[in-house]
Amino acid sequence: MKSVVEFDEDGLVAWIARASREFLKRAGAYVRTVARRKVLTSPKPSQPGQPPHSRRGLLKRGILFGVERDGKSVLVGPGFRFVGESMSAHEFGGKYRKERYPKRPLMGPSLKESAPRLAKMWDGAVK
Repeated sequence: MKSVVEFDEDGLVAWIARASREFLKRAGAYVRTVARRKVLTSPKPSQPGQPPHSRRGLLKRGILFGVERDGKSVLVGPGFRFVGESMSAHEFGGKYRKERYPKRPLMGPSLKESAPRLAKMWDGAVK
Protein backbone atom coordinates (compact mmCIF):
# COMPACT_ATOMS: atom_id res chain seq x y z
CA MET A 1 0.00 0.00 0.00
CA LYS A 2 1.34 3.37 -1.00
CA SER A 3 0.14 6.80 0.08
CA VAL A 4 1.15 10.30 -0.86
CA VAL A 5 0.64 13.30 1.37
CA GLU A 6 0.85 16.79 -0.04
CA PHE A 7 1.30 19.80 2.15
CA ASP A 8 0.17 23.17 0.81
CA GLU A 9 2.38 25.53 2.80
CA ASP A 10 1.34 28.66 0.88
CA GLY A 11 -2.32 27.85 1.36
CA LEU A 12 -1.83 27.36 5.09
CA VAL A 13 0.06 30.64 5.44
CA ALA A 14 -2.66 32.48 3.52
CA TRP A 15 -5.37 30.88 5.65
CA ILE A 16 -3.63 31.91 8.89
CA ALA A 17 -3.08 35.46 7.57
CA ARG A 18 -6.78 35.75 6.69
CA ALA A 19 -7.78 34.45 10.14
CA SER A 20 -5.36 36.93 11.76
CA ARG A 21 -6.88 39.88 9.88
CA GLU A 22 -10.38 38.80 10.90
CA PHE A 23 -9.26 38.47 14.51
CA LEU A 24 -7.69 41.94 14.44
CA LYS A 25 -10.93 43.43 13.11
CA ARG A 26 -12.93 41.81 15.90
CA ALA A 27 -10.33 42.72 18.52
CA GLY A 28 -10.25 46.36 17.39
CA ALA A 29 -14.03 46.55 17.45
CA TYR A 30 -14.12 45.03 20.94
CA VAL A 31 -11.52 47.42 22.40
CA ARG A 32 -13.36 50.33 20.76
CA THR A 33 -16.62 49.21 22.36
CA VAL A 34 -15.00 48.94 25.80
CA ALA A 35 -13.51 52.44 25.42
CA ARG A 36 -16.80 53.94 24.22
CA ARG A 37 -18.63 52.53 27.23
CA LYS A 38 -16.17 54.28 29.55
CA VAL A 39 -16.86 57.74 28.11
CA LEU A 40 -19.82 59.49 29.67
CA THR A 41 -21.59 62.46 28.12
CA SER A 42 -21.65 65.23 30.71
CA PRO A 43 -21.13 68.99 30.78
CA LYS A 44 -18.80 68.61 33.79
CA PRO A 45 -15.21 67.39 33.51
CA SER A 46 -14.38 63.97 34.89
CA GLN A 47 -12.29 63.47 38.00
CA PRO A 48 -8.54 63.10 37.44
CA GLY A 49 -7.67 59.44 36.93
CA GLN A 50 -11.12 58.66 35.48
CA PRO A 51 -11.91 58.45 31.74
CA PRO A 52 -12.71 61.85 30.22
CA HIS A 53 -16.26 63.07 29.80
CA SER A 54 -17.56 64.23 26.44
CA ARG A 55 -19.80 67.28 26.38
CA ARG A 56 -21.50 66.59 23.05
CA GLY A 57 -20.58 62.94 22.53
CA LEU A 58 -17.86 63.64 19.95
CA LEU A 59 -15.23 61.68 21.87
CA LYS A 60 -17.48 58.66 22.18
CA ARG A 61 -18.31 58.70 18.46
CA GLY A 62 -14.72 59.57 17.53
CA ILE A 63 -13.13 56.39 18.88
CA LEU A 64 -12.21 54.43 15.76
CA PHE A 65 -10.24 51.33 14.82
CA GLY A 66 -8.47 50.16 11.71
CA VAL A 67 -6.33 47.21 10.69
CA GLU A 68 -2.98 48.23 9.21
CA ARG A 69 -2.38 47.45 5.52
CA ASP A 70 0.10 44.70 6.32
CA GLY A 71 -2.61 42.95 8.35
CA LYS A 72 -0.34 42.49 11.36
CA SER A 73 -1.60 45.20 13.71
CA VAL A 74 -4.69 47.19 14.59
CA LEU A 75 -4.89 50.80 15.72
CA VAL A 76 -7.65 51.84 18.14
CA GLY A 77 -8.19 55.34 19.48
CA PRO A 78 -9.82 58.73 19.07
CA GLY A 79 -9.71 60.06 15.52
CA PHE A 80 -7.87 63.35 15.05
CA ARG A 81 -10.77 64.77 13.00
CA PHE A 82 -13.10 64.41 15.97
CA VAL A 83 -11.01 65.42 18.98
CA GLY A 84 -7.78 66.85 17.58
CA GLU A 85 -4.78 66.97 19.90
CA SER A 86 -6.79 67.36 23.10
CA MET A 87 -7.07 63.63 23.77
CA SER A 88 -3.31 63.30 24.15
CA ALA A 89 -3.43 65.82 27.01
CA HIS A 90 -6.21 63.82 28.65
CA GLU A 91 -4.66 60.38 28.18
CA PHE A 92 -1.17 61.22 29.45
CA GLY A 93 -1.72 64.51 31.25
CA GLY A 94 -0.17 67.68 29.91
CA LYS A 95 -0.78 71.05 28.33
CA TYR A 96 -3.36 71.85 25.68
CA ARG A 97 -4.27 75.41 24.66
CA LYS A 98 -2.25 76.90 27.53
CA GLU A 99 -4.18 74.84 30.08
CA ARG A 100 -2.78 71.98 32.16
CA TYR A 101 -4.81 68.76 32.10
CA PRO A 102 -4.48 65.96 34.67
CA LYS A 103 -4.21 62.36 33.50
CA ARG A 104 -7.57 60.95 32.43
CA PRO A 105 -6.52 57.71 30.74
CA LEU A 106 -8.98 55.98 28.46
CA MET A 107 -7.31 53.76 25.88
CA GLY A 108 -4.69 52.16 28.15
CA PRO A 109 -7.24 50.96 30.72
CA SER A 110 -9.61 49.87 27.93
CA LEU A 111 -6.92 47.64 26.41
CA LYS A 112 -6.01 46.26 29.84
CA GLU A 113 -9.66 45.43 30.54
CA SER A 114 -10.04 43.81 27.11
CA ALA A 115 -6.88 41.64 27.29
CA PRO A 116 -8.42 38.50 28.86
CA ARG A 117 -11.26 38.50 26.34
CA LEU A 118 -8.88 39.07 23.43
CA ALA A 119 -6.86 36.02 24.43
CA LYS A 120 -10.03 33.90 24.33
CA MET A 121 -10.99 35.39 20.96
CA TRP A 122 -7.56 34.56 19.51
CA ASP A 123 -7.79 31.03 20.86
CA GLY A 124 -10.77 30.35 18.59
CA ALA A 125 -9.51 32.34 15.58
CA VAL A 126 -7.36 29.67 13.93
CA LYS A 127 -8.96 26.23 13.89
